[in-house]
Amino acid sequence: MRKLLKVFFSQTIIVILLLLIQVGVILFIMAKLQEYSKLIGVLFILLTVVAVVLLINTDKNPAYKMSWLIPMMVFPLFGGMLYLVVQGQGLTRRFFQRAKKIDRSLLSTIPENSDIMEEIRRDYPYRYSTVSYSSRNPGVGYRVFKNTAVKYYPVGELCWKDMLEELEKAEKYIFLEYFIIERGVMWDSILDILKRKAAQGVDIRVMYDGVGSLVQMPRRYPRELKRYGIKCKAFLPLVPFLSTVQNNRDHRKIMVIDGKVAFNGGINLADEYVNEKNVLGHWKDTAVRLTGDAAYSFTLIFLQLWQLTERWRVDLYRLMPPVNTGVCGDGYVMPYADTPNDDYQVGEFIYLDVINKARSYIHITTPYLILDNEMMTALVNAARSGVDVKIIIPSRADHWYAFYVALDYARELISKGIEVYEYSPGFIHAKNFVSDGELAVVGSINLDYRSLFLHFECATWMLGSGAVADVEEDFSETLKSCRMLTEDILKARPLWKRLVSAVLRMFAPLM
Repeated sequence: MRKLLKVFFSQTIIVILLLLIQVGVILFIMAKLQEYSKLIGVLFILLTVVAVVLLINTDKNPAYKMSWLIPMMVFPLFGGMLYLVVQGQGLTRRFFQRAKKIDRSLLSTIPENSDIMEEIRRDYPYRYSTVSYSSRNPGVGYRVFKNTAVKYYPVGELCWKDMLEELEKAEKYIFLEYFIIERGVMWDSILDILKRKAAQGVDIRVMYDGVGSLVQMPRRYPRELKRYGIKCKAFLPLVPFLSTVQNNRDHRKIMVIDGKVAFNGGINLADEYVNEKNVLGHWKDTAVRLTGDAAYSFTLIFLQLWQLTERWRVDLYRLMPPVNTGVCGDGYVMPYADTPNDDYQVGEFIYLDVINKARSYIHITTPYLILDNEMMTALVNAARSGVDVKIIIPSRADHWYAFYVALDYARELISKGIEVYEYSPGFIHAKNFVSDGELAVVGSINLDYRSLFLHFECATWMLGSGAVADVEEDFSETLKSCRMLTEDILKARPLWKRLVSAVLRMFAPLM
């Protein structure tokens, strides 16, 4: 029953249902005003013309535009109205302005790192543009650090064990930000520690997404945690009818302790992520732990959204740990975040940058494979340039429609020389990029339109770190449990499934 509820209350289904309800209300009003039906019809066609003009003149991705033009042309009476309603789901101007103000205040506490930038310019000149671009972003936490030890986790179970150990060491604060938190073995073990730490005076703040955890958490759960001295809230909880923010979800996964230790990756705080519960076979997920200077960036990334929905006058300098504490770590580490309230698109830029600068190989694991033209072109060009491009996707689907679209993209990639594999034991939720034995990215950012353009996301970029070799070793080991997809395998799928995949792909940017 709970699995059925999760499918029914997925964010795509919720957005569609809200839109259908709104359209239904308009149709009901039209039925009551039948004598004006011709006038209303003309009005709706004019709305569609306006919507088409607005859409063509936006700076949106071309594939996104095409996905909207189709329903506008097929259903001219309602396509334009539907587009205008959905566009109203974006963040409001006031929301934007407040976010930028918060970002500026948070950036002021990050120490300058011009010396580290110069080191990268000297030792990795072709990587310098990446950190330069990110450091110019108006968001927070995009500076590159040294003095940071990185530990990579190839499965959620190992990460969970270390999470509990680090939480026990907290002295000042614990900040948690996750798309999904669900009561069960994993969350209960974490909550036991949070209760004890709150009683000791540690500042505990927990934030989960209002749609991602809609089924998992009761609406009054923040009040329940308040009894234990834990501050908790749902980020932008679901509200009915013409909400302006329901399409922009907090998909980040952050645990930061005293600004000294941070965990980041694909792992949510729910039992399937650590295989305490079997949902789709073996659940493979990954994460990293940062110990040292770079960890504080995740404190700031957390505060970016916490303060966006609450006027908390935080003393940032109280939260900032000492820098250069002698933590030994090789290479460079850059935590970064992506938001839908600016036009930087850091998530896609860094992924494209990794692909375009690959010399020997680029290996990717992703639960969703829904590519825009820029990403598709970059991957194909890399493969045709002699770069070894391999991608691992799940063999089972948590969202059937996304899975069908992924297989259609896989078919095209395979036809152009890219190797695509299915993770046979179950579901792979890891979002990893690793290239040339020197660069890796681990985080929450999927290869789909939602993650790259609509969600609040975060990840960890690592250059010259020993953890990069661990990411590549994990990819090689995972490959042993995968089935290589071929054109023949995909062509052997029933015709109706291939047709559904092709049709759904037209609307992929809207998923």
